[in-house]
Parts: sequence; structure tokens; C-alpha cells
Amino acid sequence: MTQEPARPRLRLALAGFPERYVLPGRPAAAAPVVQDAYRQTLFLLGGDLAVFERAMNLQLQIVAANARLRTPAAAAIFAFWSRSFTHLADVCALMGLGSYASCPPLLRTACDCIAAQRSLLADGFAEYEQWLPGAISQAREHVALAIDLGRFRAGSVLAQDQRLGSAYRLLTDLCMPHFGSTALQTAPDSSLQRLAIAFADSAFHLGWAELTAGWLLTLAGAQIETVVASNVFALSDDLRRETEIVGQEIGSAVSSPRRCHVKEEGERFLFHNFRRTASGAPRRVLL
Repeated sequence: MTQEPARPRLRLALAGFPERYVLPGRPAAAAPVVQDAYRQTLFLLGGDLAVFERAMNLQLQIVAANARLRTPAAAAIFAFWSRSFTHLADVCALMGLGSYASCPPLLRTACDCIAAQRSLLADGFAEYEQWLPGAISQAREHVALAIDLGRFRAGSVLAQDQRLGSAYRLLTDLCMPHFGSTALQTAPDSSLQRLAIAFADSAFHLGWAELTAGWLLTLAGAQIETVVASNVFALSDDLRRETEIVGQEIGSAVSSPRRCHVKEEGERFLFHNFRRTASGAPRRVLL
């Protein structure tokens, strides 16, 4: 009987990362309605975007300062952190194109990835370290590299954070094919007399833009908080001061009562200041 050769130990490494995050540029070849959405987003939400860009670059600074870490804990956080970072960057691009309905699934997944990091930190990375030794193998019958799925759910962690938990519950409903959430996203200008469905709408909507920007800031802030509190990564005094400044800027931006925001009312959600344009009358919508 031939003995199975010993599996080599996986080497952990951060193979690459961006040097800088830059906000999406103007979509020059897009339809006029999309270009208008980008213009209004930049004009009306320029302050939010500036804080978001600063938060994203702060994350990359922390990554760069810890790029040589080779521990399982660092590998686990880097992997989930990479997913949340990419999802937030993509949502920012979609928001500028007026593609608001495409944002909730990515935002919800970013929430899940942040929750996974917090869950791993809470249990000392036990499940990850159990998965890691057999994570990658050779599937000889398929002549393929086999990656063990390692199913992992950490949604319960979100209940411990009121901001993330509330956002996650709403984003989950917006992701599902419910009649009401579909109507709100495809027919936001409806009234008691008309269900006004706008097919593949890319026109600017201030309410959706402010909500999306608020979620971007909230999740970017939560990701930074998670990394800073993890004790997995080293942060210089300058980076720690920057995290405090960015955290304050995010808190100030998302707490403005003038922006569109959502509050939970039992099992439902009440949207405040929901309107298409800056000059439009603010509405409340109960979902």
C-alpha cells in the first residue's frame, strides 16, 4: 500500500494590495441621465465622498503597515477585510451611476464579512485554524485544486452592534424579492394613485444616494473599528490619531438629521426625508 505523501504546510502571505483608493471618475461614455446622476452625486454628497475616500485610504495605510504579517489571524482578517473593502468600493461606483438597486446585495455581503471578522476575533480564530490545515488539497479524481468550503455564518454578531444590526436587517429585506422592497426600489416616486415603475432607472435620487452614502460610511467605519480593536495589527500613533479623526468625521456625517435616514418601527422601517431631488418635498415612507 502506497502511503499518501505528507501535505506541505500552507505558507501565508499577503500577495498584493492597492497603494491608494481614488473615487470613481466621471462616466464620460455613459448616457446623459447617468452622467447627471454622477454630477449630482458629486455636488450634493461631495462631503460624504471625501470622508469615504479618506476612510478607504486609511484602511490601505493599515494594510501597508502590516503587509509582512504571516499569522493565521492576519490571513483570516485580510481575506474578509479584502472582500468588504472591494464591495464598498464597488458600491461607491454604482451609486455614482444611479444604480441604487444594485447596492444592497454588496452592502449586505460587506456586513457579513465584517461580522465574520468580529466572530473570529471573539472565538480566538478556532474555526479558521481548524479549517486551515486542510484548506487546499489536490482532488485527483477531478484533476483539480480543491478548496474546502468551510461554511461559516456570523450574523448573530451583528445583533451586538445596533448600527450594523439595523442596517443589516434593512439591507436583507431590500435584497429579497419582496413585493414592497421591490416597489420601493423600482417605483420610488409612487403615490396613492399610481405605482410608477421606472424600468432600469438610472436617474439621480437624493434619498437613495444619501442612504447609500450613509451605509458606505457606516460600514467603512465599522471595518476600521474592527481592525483597530483586533490587536492583530500594529498601528503607529499617527495611524491611531487618523482613525479617531475619521471616526469623528463619519459620525458627524451620518448623524445629520437633514439627510435621508431610516429608523426601525417594530418589524418595519420608516424612511425619513425620502425625495428624488434636493428641492423636492421630504417624504416619510414606511416599508
